[in-house]
Amino acid sequence: MDTKTARNRAELSGKLTNVLDSRTLANSHQRLAEILTEGMTILDVGCGTGAITRGIAEVVGPNGRVVGIDSNPSLVEKAREAHGDIQGLFFETGDIYNLPYKQQFDIVTSSRVLIWLADPLKALKMMTSAVKIGGKILVVDYNHEKILWEPQPPSSMLNFYSAYLKWRSEAGMDNSIADNLCEMFKKVGMKDITITPQHEVTTRANPDFQNRMGIWADTASSRGIQMEKDGFITEKDYLNAEKEYREWTVQDAQSLTMYMLAVEGVRF
Repeated sequence: MDTKTARNRAELSGKLTNVLDSRTLANSHQRLAEILTEGMTILDVGCGTGAITRGIAEVVGPNGRVVGIDSNPSLVEKAREAHGDIQGLFFETGDIYNLPYKQQFDIVTSSRVLIWLADPLKALKMMTSAVKIGGKILVVDYNHEKILWEPQPPSSMLNFYSAYLKWRSEAGMDNSIADNLCEMFKKVGMKDITITPQHEVTTRANPDFQNRMGIWADTASSRGIQMEKDGFITEKDYLNAEKEYREWTVQDAQSLTMYMLAVEGVRF
């Protein structure tokens, strides 16, 4: 497994870091919001800037304990600065492949994280060892091969997106991981596995339509730099994809559906 290449390519840069701050427990991790109760202990793996993690801590309250862990020290520092005043909430820098916890948490969760890993099964094993017997693992993630735009975006964006999937796949990342999570849960011994569709649908009725549609323009401008360096696209092509896509979102775009599933299981 080329985990180093995947780790390098997963590093967030540019406008994409704004996406992390805009996420909340309610709008970005709905299944977790439904099963949280006061006093729980929760591990949020790949917490980023801690926006979702804060929401978790607010639900479980001061009698609970929430730990957010991320491999990016600068994101962890941002999380501490923004949310460090919440009682029972802690942020740590750490490696998903080497979690230091054993049977400590009621729920261990990750959101949009495993899709960036070259060895997600190893990560899931580590998450499983961190959860208590009788506790839950809950993973929410995408199948990027099932994205749906209405109508089709410009060919420049379709070409960028195709190159983007190849760039990810070449680093060992699973673009369709959402649909493979159930089998992975079985491999690590999870029981009572349930799957809840959590597809992210954006339409012109959404007040933040332009921002939400614009994630792929932001991806072109941010990931395009990395993809050019790795030989998957030219600067001209990714800049053109960004420009034409932004124009399309204003003039023609009607909807975007990002296919996403929440998969949960119980450790016995």
